[in-house]
Amino acid sequence: MSQNRLLAILLSVLAGLVLVVGGLSAVLLLSGGGGDTTGPDGITTTGSGGNPTQPASGRLRLSGTDPVTLDPHTAGDASSAEYIVEIFSGLVTLTPDLDIVPDLAESFDVSPDGLTYTFVLRENATFHTGRRVTADDIKWSIERAASRELASPTALAYLGDIIGVREHFHGIADGVPGVEVVDERTVRITIDAPKPYFLAKLTYPTAFVVDRQQVESNPRNWTRRPNGTGAFKLAEWRLGERIVLQANAQYVLGAPKLSEVVYLLSGGSALTRFENDELDVAFVSVNDIDRARDPSSTLGPLYTAWPQFTISYIAFNTNVPPFDDVHVRRALGLAIDRARISEITFSNMLTPATGILMPGMPGYQSEDLTLPFDPEAAVAELALSRYVDDMPPIIISEVGAGAEARTDTQAFLEQWRTILGINVEVQQTDFATFLADQDAGRLQAFNAGWIMDYPDPEDILDLKFHSASTLNDVSYSNPEVDALLDRARIERDPAARLSTYQEAERLIVDEAAWLPLYFSLSHVVVQPQVTGWFEPPMVVPRLRFIEVSR
Repeated sequence: MSQNRLLAILLSVLAGLVLVVGGLSAVLLLSGGGGDTTGPDGITTTGSGGNPTQPASGRLRLSGTDPVTLDPHTAGDASSAEYIVEIFSGLVTLTPDLDIVPDLAESFDVSPDGLTYTFVLRENATFHTGRRVTADDIKWSIERAASRELASPTALAYLGDIIGVREHFHGIADGVPGVEVVDERTVRITIDAPKPYFLAKLTYPTAFVVDRQQVESNPRNWTRRPNGTGAFKLAEWRLGERIVLQANAQYVLGAPKLSEVVYLLSGGSALTRFENDELDVAFVSVNDIDRARDPSSTLGPLYTAWPQFTISYIAFNTNVPPFDDVHVRRALGLAIDRARISEITFSNMLTPATGILMPGMPGYQSEDLTLPFDPEAAVAELALSRYVDDMPPIIISEVGAGAEARTDTQAFLEQWRTILGINVEVQQTDFATFLADQDAGRLQAFNAGWIMDYPDPEDILDLKFHSASTLNDVSYSNPEVDALLDRARIERDPAARLSTYQEAERLIVDEAAWLPLYFSLSHVVVQPQVTGWFEPPMVVPRLRFIEVSR
């Protein structure tokens, strides 16, 4: 999941060092003030009333950003997903410990050949309006997500293993035969090969259920007041101001411990608002990290750092000169000192990446697979390139709206200029435009990040580097890597499967379609009235586990 949450972490680290990011693009707006309102879809919501920054029992106050979309079938960024996983749900979900457990389904069964998954829905599975969720809703939702009309950028990557999804997506079939309604509470899903990771894919928002009646009655604006099935209902959304979620007491896995969650989308420094008791949780920037790490400071007892399943990287479009030449890519990789930048610029708030798979991920390799900082080797590598005497213009794109590039980007540009004599231009853009250009393969080189969607190497190595993947936005192609990834997909022996992914990772890193930069840590302070707060390594439903007492 190429995402805004990772951007938020990086920007919170960099706060005060570089002028970046104006308002992030959003496409939806809920108008109106507080009080009860009944929307065009018949969903009654209640505004928070009063000042949402004021403490209230059962109210959690967080900082946030406007989501790009609240349609789970099209979302591909973390800022959207953090709301979506609370408002919507699917057949299965991930726990805080990253275990896969039933959600709308009360049980599931996998056939001995690993091809067929049979789910039985809970009797009390309902939408927020109280309408019961049926097997027809599951089938319709998957077919909508995979439809040619919706053109979801995530459908093939996350649902493409289901028989018929690809044909439906390309408009050569009217439905998805691999999703079969057995009876009102039973749905059967058949996939094209035994794939150990398939169940994990169903925890991704593309597989979530949406209300057909609502979508069809208001196709353009249904997400203004979505009728989900998750632990929280969207009560209010004021663009650029606040988003309010209210507890769904009928949620199938149990009512949340919170009554309300208020996301404040503006108001200046999150840490300042935290210290003024206007927020319950805040990220810590590099300007304040020493104070937070000092146990004798006011922030010290409230501070924790959480490892994340995220990676920041520089990506090269291997279809575009000069990055169609592996020697140029490797030369640039050998000419950047990530460890020094991590130490000096980020005060070790990020750790230099040692590969693509993060610590704690199945298949993670503790040895450093990345290209080392070696100026002499970088010059020698560039000399092997066919572009050494005729380097075309290079533009690297990143999210931002400041007068200068991100601080670490500036350092990389200077190292490339002084070591290799290569001048690189930076182009900054808003987040929504960046995502669209990245998905369309229009970027020559870009500064980006990936947050894992489920704890399996397939979620990054296969999705981002298989030549046939729709999420391969750098056009990387290596037949040997493809063969390894194809083999790993259906390998049922866990050790052999991880070993195959590790072999593929070595090849990918060596060819430098990505230059891995950092693995992230989430640095936060939490008010003592908050119980159970955690920063999951990737986006999972978490708000129902949190308590606030005042």
